[in-house]
Amino acid sequence: MLFFQLAVGVLATVALALQVPLQPSQAPLDFPAPEQSLADVASEGYTVLSHPAFSGYAIRVKRTEGWCDPGVKVYTGYLDVDQGAKHMWFYFFESRRDPENDDLVMWVSGGPGCSSSLDMLLQLGPCTMDPKGNGTIYNEYGWNTEANIFFLDSPVNVGFSYADFGETVYTTEDASKNAAAFAFIFTEAFPQFKGRPFHLAGSSYGGRYVPVFASEIYDMNKGAEAKGFTPINLKSIIIGDGITDAKETILAYYDMACTNASVTPVLDISTCVRMRRAVPRCREMITASCELEFSDLACTAATLFCEEELSAPYRSPARNPYDLSDDCSGGIEVLCYSIFGKIAEYLNNAEMRKLLGVDPQVGEFVGCNRTILNAFSARFDKYRPTQFYVSALLERGVDALIYVGTYDWICNWVGNARWLEALEWHGQEAFNAEQLNVWDVDGARAGEWKAGQKKGQTGKLLFATVEGAGHMVAYNKPKEAHTMLNKWIAERGV
Repeated sequence: MLFFQLAVGVLATVALALQVPLQPSQAPLDFPAPEQSLADVASEGYTVLSHPAFSGYAIRVKRTEGWCDPGVKVYTGYLDVDQGAKHMWFYFFESRRDPENDDLVMWVSGGPGCSSSLDMLLQLGPCTMDPKGNGTIYNEYGWNTEANIFFLDSPVNVGFSYADFGETVYTTEDASKNAAAFAFIFTEAFPQFKGRPFHLAGSSYGGRYVPVFASEIYDMNKGAEAKGFTPINLKSIIIGDGITDAKETILAYYDMACTNASVTPVLDISTCVRMRRAVPRCREMITASCELEFSDLACTAATLFCEEELSAPYRSPARNPYDLSDDCSGGIEVLCYSIFGKIAEYLNNAEMRKLLGVDPQVGEFVGCNRTILNAFSARFDKYRPTQFYVSALLERGVDALIYVGTYDWICNWVGNARWLEALEWHGQEAFNAEQLNVWDVDGARAGEWKAGQKKGQTGKLLFATVEGAGHMVAYNKPKEAHTMLNKWIAERGV
């Protein structure tokens, strides 16, 4: 979810503590232990995991029984960082099919500042929120059907994540260190996951998170064995409705609101003419002031101009930035969807928080933390050249799936298609030479796709649209999104 702003070595050893509740100020009891299995994790209190290569980090994990889908083993807990001063929340769901062999997927939601609980309970988890607010219901299209999946609240102070002294991070690059540490400690602690194919996924601002987090994992892999831990088998990145190239996304607001790129034009002709005239100037200003040579004042002026000329004309309390085909019926305070309010109520229930193991220090669950948004915005984080991380990963053999709902305005398919075509990598010629093809699910048209790579040298890049879907693709088109994920993991197709 992207905020819609109304304004501008040694052998690896795993340390285990007694399985009792851990206060934030406590460190895990650090002593060598035999290799563990998730089956050893208790449901009462936390099992605490650490690794000598990650000084100052520990994972607290508990088995959460009788929740969401009784047929699936569920684990919840915290990554404690900075000597236990910061605490990042996660959920882990085993695969319904074959948890001992299926791939690992780690999901991070966007914002910046939005909890992965939203995506989990809205569209991706083994259970989703009952629209009536009466608990959860079984999700036959949960993304753990054929994969083991994490949902991580990142950065700190998002969702159930918190800091003892109010600290936070201000850039995606800073947040990447904690996300990578989590992946390494967890897979090192439970050897059944060592070497398992690993996919880093996310949506919306995840278009920035995912490439940066994956790059941090890739770079840490290089020195892994020397430091006493096993490299992560990073196979692909998966980005849904992402804002990887903010400039191209913003410039395409004209296409989405004023042409037939999605629905029929929604703005009047005079407004669209003004927007069209602003497009080249916006491109020039952002390129000069935010990319080629960053200037705080000039980049501020550029983004304010583009906001006023290309974003503001579409903004209205009634318009839904996440779905051009729908109204903002729930109100912008719940991101246009009333079900997000029900998710917050559900996760603020005292019994539910006790079952999940949420630390008592955590205040009211808020789906999206505007303080985080403001902190990242103050550093112009979304204008950093994230596409360079994507090309670097592709050059190193990591595959990439970029999918977008055709009704999404805020992180639209036009902008994503443009930055992918402009992406400089050794597979660029092969990718751009391909034409869009139709993909289907059970004989029904689902969208269009194209893919390319330089075989033997690069990873595979696949771009897919999901027709009739908005920003939350799996919410609008659950079967299609589920099929796409499973085909991607199995055969790098859709």
